[in-house]
This record gives sequence, C-alpha cells and structure tokens, in this order.
Amino acid sequence: MLNLAIASFILITGCQATAQPTDTLKNKINEIVSTKNATVGVSLIGNSGSDAITINGDAHFPMQSVFKFHIAIAVLAEVDKGNLSLNQQLTISEKDLMPGTWSPMAKKYPVGTSLSIGEIIGYAVSQSDNVACDMLLRLLGGPEKVNQYFAKNNFTDISIIVNEAEMQKDWETQFKNWTTPNSATNVIKAFYENDSLLSAESHTFLWETMKATSTGMMRFRGQLPADAVIAHKTGSSGTDKTTGITAAVNDIGIIFLPNGEFFILSVLITDSRENEAANEKIIADITKACWDFYSTDTK
Repeated sequence: MLNLAIASFILITGCQATAQPTDTLKNKINEIVSTKNATVGVSLIGNSGSDAITINGDAHFPMQSVFKFHIAIAVLAEVDKGNLSLNQQLTISEKDLMPGTWSPMAKKYPVGTSLSIGEIIGYAVSQSDNVACDMLLRLLGGPEKVNQYFAKNNFTDISIIVNEAEMQKDWETQFKNWTTPNSATNVIKAFYENDSLLSAESHTFLWETMKATSTGMMRFRGQLPADAVIAHKTGSSGTDKTTGITAAVNDIGIIFLPNGEFFILSVLITDSRENEAANEKIIADITKACWDFYSTDTK
C-alpha cells in the first residue's frame, strides 16, 4: 500500500483551481482561532492536492468518537477477507447496553436485540453509538487490533488502545486514543481514494454510512447549505465539571462543493474553555471559510 507518511499530501481531489494564494485561507483560519481559548488543529487538502494547509497538524488530539470511523474500516477489512459478513447477526444482551452512555441503539432496544454487523456499523458511525462501537471492538478482538491494522497499512500518528467503556471510567483515559489532524486527513484521503484499502462494496457501504451522519450538525454542516453533501465523523468529550475544560470537539471528512468538486478537512479542538456552541462554531467557521475559498470562481 502507498506509504502515507511519504505521500501525505499527494491527492487528486478534483478541487477547483484558484488564483487566490492559500495564505489567504490560512490567514482567515488563523483569524478564526486566534481569539479562542482552545487549542485547534486543522488539516486541509484541496485544489487537486496542490493545497495543503495545516495548523497544529502534527500535534496529538484526543479522538473520542472519531475513532469509530477507523474501527469501521478495520471491521470492513475483515468482511473483505471473508472472516465476517455485513449480514452476520450479533446478539445484543441487556448487559451489553452500558447504562448512562450515548446509545440510540440501547434506547431503541432497552432489553437487547439481534442486529446485523452492517446495522451495528451504521449505529456506530452515523449515530456515534457507544454500545455499537464496543461491540465492534469485541468482534475484532479489542482496540489493539485496530491499532495493528493501521500500523500494518503504513498509517502513522494514530493511537487506539481503549474502548468507550474504558474512556468513560475517568477523564484521563480518553487521551490514550489520539490522532494528529494530518493523520486524520490522511486516513480520510486513503479511504476516499480507496487504493486497495477496501472492496468496492465495503467502500460504498461506509461512504453512504458517513454521508448519513446525524451528529454534530452545527460543525461541518453549521453554515453550509442544507443540501451540501458531506461524508464525515464527529467526536466529542463533554466538559470536565471541575476545570471547565472540554477535551475534544472534532469533525473529519470530505465536503463537496455545488459543482461536485471537494476538499478534505479535519478540525480537532482540545483543551477548550469555550462553551459547546462556541466550540462547534469554530469548526463551522473554518468549514465555511474553506467552502467560500474553493467556491470562488477565479478562472
């Protein structure tokens, strides 16, 4: 497989060529984050791969539910090997439901049920379901199997070593699962290009699942047209009541312009003393700045 560490920003994205220097966009993004009491990481790839903007691009940020996208890829790789099937049924018992955690699946099936692996991936990715997430990790043999998958395929700067149940035991555990903005963008890039990463069927399945994401509606989607096509995965930590610090407000994915061209964007926020609305607005403002920049017809 293509070594992503070497080919970090070689990408045929088809984004619209523009005469504007990318410094204009980077300055705008810096202007957005400069007054915020938070650490913000940004990684953008656009303009047929010739544009690469990073801010804190190699810093470590807690992933939170962003890692459910990575988990889905690892599960689908096993489907492609014939070790699993999207139609394979899994039994969800009442003891699996993790009371108090975010789980639309548990809310719908409070005493358990039986669902296919495909349905469980849908809950984990599109709805960021924590119960579904940990079921997929158990199916794989634990978080370390996801780590091994990405290391084997030459992805770097990813650490996935704890599940949702472990992250919710104490505040510090969440920091064991981290990525850099650049790495997050690289995984999105490799997924979209799909150069021997997944079968066509698995790729289409995950692509449609990401487009159906219903979480973080005020992040990438916050200031874009309602009909904008976006395939993405969000992540959130909540706020520590003692310190008032929010550890993670994230969104990574692919955003399509009205003409069908697109850019890849990862925005990760940590160590924030801003409120939830302000954190999400940081992401929305950055996304809108990128949208406006690449929508400008200067040809």
